[in-house]
Amino acid sequence: MRRHWLARAGSDELTLVFAGWGLGAAPFAGLTGAADVLVVDDYTTLDDPLPEVTGYARLRLLAYSFGVASAAHWLARADVRPARLVAVNGTLHPADPQRGIAPEMIAATADGLNADSFARFCRRAGLTGPAPTIDHRAAAAELCAIAARGAAPETPFDRVWIADADRIIPTAAQVVAWHDQAEAVRRIPGGHVPFRPGQSWQEWFA
Repeated sequence: MRRHWLARAGSDELTLVFAGWGLGAAPFAGLTGAADVLVVDDYTTLDDPLPEVTGYARLRLLAYSFGVASAAHWLARADVRPARLVAVNGTLHPADPQRGIAPEMIAATADGLNADSFARFCRRAGLTGPAPTIDHRAAAAELCAIAARGAAPETPFDRVWIADADRIIPTAAQVVAWHDQAEAVRRIPGGHVPFRPGQSWQEWFA
């Protein structure tokens, strides 16, 4: 997994973010109010123990998009227990026609991935600014790995945020996917990238 430190001031609390596919740290760059923030992505493999987390007295984890299933897979094998675990616009079933994205759509995205198609994906997701620079071949392989890994173990989340107009992981599919944890679900306006510049991290961990 790749690491992106958004903030590193020596706090005793770490905000760990499992980002979505392809977007890296860009969706979170405008959030405020956390002294130490580590964003990880690239879920081709999930055997990285992330030793950076062990030096903190308290850990809170926000998982976004395909980072939701990836975080749950990672937590199942890691000796880590976040004090607060939050999901945003993702499910434990990334490649699933009813509870995620249809597997054939993921395969088509991987097969046709290039600069133009990735830019369209970023616009559809609602990312502002230019599309991040990615290695298209590696990103396609990552998509295939996520799909092949399958559903993550059932994992209780403290909060699940679902945007009303998600055009990447359909809102209706997310609602179905979180049926058994409906008490944790909160609906929010917006699309697949719901984070706004100036928002506090604490709003997402509420």
